[in-house]
Amino acid sequence: MYFNPRGLDNAGKTTILKRLNGEDVNTISPTLGFNIKTLEHRSFKLNIWDIGGQKSIRSYWRNYFESTDGLVWVVDSADVRRLEDCKAELHALLGEERLAGATLLVFANKQDLAGALSSNEIRKALELDTIHSHHWSIQWCSAVTGEKLLDGVDWLIDDIASRIFTMD
Repeated sequence: MYFNPRGLDNAGKTTILKRLNGEDVNTISPTLGFNIKTLEHRSFKLNIWDIGGQKSIRSYWRNYFESTDGLVWVVDSADVRRLEDCKAELHALLGEERLAGATLLVFANKQDLAGALSSNEIRKALELDTIHSHHWSIQWCSAVTGEKLLDGVDWLIDDIASRIFTMD
């Protein structure tokens, strides 16, 4: 399965990937290019392309959508001032032809921070209920503590597997 974590810079994409891979999350710097990781989870092989979220890099995202089964959109739940930009980028991505049919998991990250919006508030701010082109779910989480990350990944795998195996 091919996953593409996306989101604005500093949302926690690399931290999530490192936490899922059992790596140290105390020394993370902005991703200026991309990281490719392959993880094993529940007998599934997950190929993950982690690409930086800075505005100058976002135009390159579309170069890495081939064979994408799942899109993981990571939101910094404590960064209220950038939610409008976050929503615009997400909805633009969902219009990409090569992402048609991909399952969408939204991680409402940084729930361990004071002032973080709830996953329900993030759902409303990103207007997720208007998305009818993709199966989607939102999961609150903390990349730093690892809390609820596997719940989100499990949902994503289950949704993708049900689509892929139903088509066979």
